[in-house]
Amino acid sequence: MSIKIAVMPGDGIGIEIVAEAVKILEHYKSNGRLDVEMEEAPVGGSGYDAAGKPLPDETLALARESDAILFGAIGGLEYDELPRELRPERGLLALRSELELFANLRPAILYPQLADASSLKPEVVSGLDIMIVRELTGGIYFGQPRGIDVVDGERMGYNTLVYKESEIDRISRVAFDIAMKRNKRLCSVDKANVLEVSELWREVVTRNGNDYPEVELSHMYVDNAAMQLVKWPKQFDVMVTKNMFGDILSDAAAMLTGSIGMLPSASLDANSKGMYEPIHGSAPDIAGKDVANPLATILSLAMMLRYSLDHADLADEIEVAVGKVLDKGLRTPDIMAEGCTEVGTQAIGEAVLAEL
Repeated sequence: MSIKIAVMPGDGIGIEIVAEAVKILEHYKSNGRLDVEMEEAPVGGSGYDAAGKPLPDETLALARESDAILFGAIGGLEYDELPRELRPERGLLALRSELELFANLRPAILYPQLADASSLKPEVVSGLDIMIVRELTGGIYFGQPRGIDVVDGERMGYNTLVYKESEIDRISRVAFDIAMKRNKRLCSVDKANVLEVSELWREVVTRNGNDYPEVELSHMYVDNAAMQLVKWPKQFDVMVTKNMFGDILSDAAAMLTGSIGMLPSASLDANSKGMYEPIHGSAPDIAGKDVANPLATILSLAMMLRYSLDHADLADEIEVAVGKVLDKGLRTPDIMAEGCTEVGTQAIGEAVLAEL
C-alpha cells in the first residue's frame, strides 16, 4: 500500500522550508524507492484564513487518515489579536491532543562542522548528542481548570498541572526504550522537592526502571538540569520530563548546537504514527526572503522515515547528505561562518538533493 503523508506547511517560513523537504520525498518517489502520496492542508494562521479556525475539520480528517505528518511552522503578527482559542498555536496543540501524540523526541546534535557556532566552548559541546523525550499531551498546558477570573476585585490567572500515573508510565517507557538503543543512560527531570505531581512522576519512573535493568537511571531537579545543560551537557544521553519542563530544556539544549535551524523533532502516538517538524517558529520577519534554514525540516523528514515509515536506510542517506553539504561550506545566514559560502533556502535544499 502507498504511504500517505499529510503536508502542513503552516505560516511564515514554514511554506519555504517544507517545500525543500517535499522535493526529497518526490525524489524518492520518482526513483521508485518510496511509494508515497502527499496531500497538503492548511493549519495555524493559514487554517484560520481558510476555514475560520486554526485546525480546520478537513485538516484534522487528513491527519487522522495519513501515515505521518510533515509540519512546518505556525504563527504571524497578524493573528496576535485574535481570541486565544483562534490563534495559530491552538491548531498545533489541538493536533497533538486529537492524535494523542504524547511523545515528543527532540534531539540536540552538534554537527562537527558547526562546533564554532555554539555559544559554548568547542571542547564543552564537541560530540554533543542528546535526546530529550518530552511528554506532550498532559501537564499544565492541557490541565483543567484554567482561565482568568476576577477574585476579590482583581484579575487572577490560573492553570492546573495534572498527570495521571498512566501518562507518566507510557512516556517513561518510550524514554527507556530509546535509551536501550543508545548508550543506556536515562536522566528523569522533575521538581519532586516542591511539586506533588513530580513526586508521583519520580515514583513511577523509578518503578519502571526495574523493567530496564541495563539502563542507568538518574533523577535531577529541573533547575539543576538547566544549569548542567550549560555546564556539562555531554553528561546526558537521554532525558525525559514533563511537558513544560521539556519545552524549556529542549530549547536551551538546541542553542548548544549553534542554531535552532538545524534541529528536527518528532511527536509520536502509541503506534509510532507521528508529526515531524523543525523546532523553530514561523519567523515572519524573514518569510519569503529565501534566507530560512530548511535543514531542520529536512532532518525532520529523516526522523519520519526512521520512526514512522520503517525506512531507516533513507533516513541515513538524508543525514549523510546534510553532513556533506556542511562539509562543502554551504551555510544559510543563521549558521554562516568565516570561510564558508552563504546561500539561500532553495540553494541549500537543492544541494542536499544533489548529494542524494
